[in-house]
Amino acid sequence: MTQPVPPGASGKSAVLLINLGTPEAPTAPALRRYLKQFLWDPRVVELPRALWWLVLNLIILNTRPKQSAEKYAKIWMPEGSPLKVHTERQAKLLRGYLGQSGRGSIAIEWAMRYGEPSVASALDRLKSAGCSRILIVPLYPQYSVSTTASAMDAVNEWHRLNPRAVKIDTVESFHDNAGYISALAASINAHWMDYGRPEKLVMSFHGLPKVSIERGDPYYGQCLESGRLLAAELGLGESDYAITFQSRFGPAEWLQPYTQATLESLARDGARRVDVVCPGFVSDCLETLEEIAMECKEAFIASGGTEFRYIPCLNERHEWIEALSGLIRDHPAA
Repeated sequence: MTQPVPPGASGKSAVLLINLGTPEAPTAPALRRYLKQFLWDPRVVELPRALWWLVLNLIILNTRPKQSAEKYAKIWMPEGSPLKVHTERQAKLLRGYLGQSGRGSIAIEWAMRYGEPSVASALDRLKSAGCSRILIVPLYPQYSVSTTASAMDAVNEWHRLNPRAVKIDTVESFHDNAGYISALAASINAHWMDYGRPEKLVMSFHGLPKVSIERGDPYYGQCLESGRLLAAELGLGESDYAITFQSRFGPAEWLQPYTQATLESLARDGARRVDVVCPGFVSDCLETLEEIAMECKEAFIASGGTEFRYIPCLNERHEWIEALSGLIRDHPAA
């Protein structure tokens, strides 16, 4: 998506990295604030507003914050939330990589769709720094209305209030980007150099209600394409890997096969060792460190498996930061 060029725009170029969001602390009050913002987004929960307001405020926000806070406490880093820590580090490294390639004049900021630093505050900083061209990079490899489009809602709302401030361009997805696929493969191969190959590699993507795909969301197809390209890069046959979907929320049918159910089935069918990687996340977070590395591991072992290894997200790996800088250098707006 490209916004009109402001008349006379000649300032600096900039990049804004946007990730999903995180609470400020692993506490029930902080989770309540975060979940209230996150779950009220109509891109995330597509229910009638009046009905959903009652469910959210009378039920979910009175029960889920404490449960979620306990989960966050298990994975909290000394510097803060893993998602926030890794996103900030990626932005810092990206400045260095772009500088080495002669693009050090590009300003880099990062923001969270929900929580702090907000998208609006990051855009304000770039505007104040004299940036007139901003490339928005939502850190979701696969496009979805509930993630990428929601991030752009926040950008567009700011732009509506600052209509002549900057030109906005967007990287809508990078699910098939060669650098991203190569970085994933490098991470997995490095893991296998240390531990050997498993009987099955499970590629777990974040789930989405099935109805979203029926309405035209391209997410599912892009996940399958990412998985296919990654398997080809690794030289895997169809029986060597599985593509699954995690983080189901609510009673509706979500994309299948479900990750935990698949892992339990593999263990019951005799698989003793599996590795799990999450190609839909570029930074480790609650969904990878607690749901996959802890809950799904426990489920696999309880079902008869003996060896479960989670392969971390790309985080600050050299190959990923190089791929991200390449993605930006190759974009016409950068």
